[in-house]
Amino acid sequence: MPIPVGTSTPLETPLTACVHTTMPSPVGALTLVASERGFAAVLWEGDDPLRVRVSTSREDAGHPVLAEAQRQLTEYFAGRLRKFSLALDFQGTPSQQQVWQALLTIPFGETRSYGQIAVQIGQPKAVRAVGAANGKNPISIIAPCHRVIGASGKLTGFAGGLGTKSFLLRLEGRRDLLDLDGLPNA
Repeated sequence: MPIPVGTSTPLETPLTACVHTTMPSPVGALTLVASERGFAAVLWEGDDPLRVRVSTSREDAGHPVLAEAQRQLTEYFAGRLRKFSLALDFQGTPSQQQVWQALLTIPFGETRSYGQIAVQIGQPKAVRAVGAANGKNPISIIAPCHRVIGASGKLTGFAGGLGTKSFLLRLEGRRDLLDLDGLPNA
């Protein structure tokens, strides 16, 4: 089944020559996307097709990058993997890519605020821009945008939903964070 094409700007062009597969997970079906340059996206069930720019792709569950991503995600959800080791193909503006690279430095089980990420990238006044880039992160979970929380310590927006964000943080041992009623427990 083809993945829909999102709109793009000159700095945000869709990926080309993509392959995808879908895997089950404790947080719902995840569509994994790879380009010729590496692992490119995790799409949530019912994800907004404009959030991540991907071209039409073909199903290829046996693609080596997708098979390895699925293996690592399975290990992560089982509590046996703390750091992913995939070649990543981030597609976005230079500012977005700077934020996404900063996400990769947040250790398993820890969180950072949007303000802390802004300081880390040398743009302390760019808190809102960090939030916007975080929301457009194409490689959720692996580039752990779920580890970014509000300055008050509360959970804030997440493409997979706040319930999923809470689940992922609890999976990583952050039981001190918001525990919402009716959410799956890690």
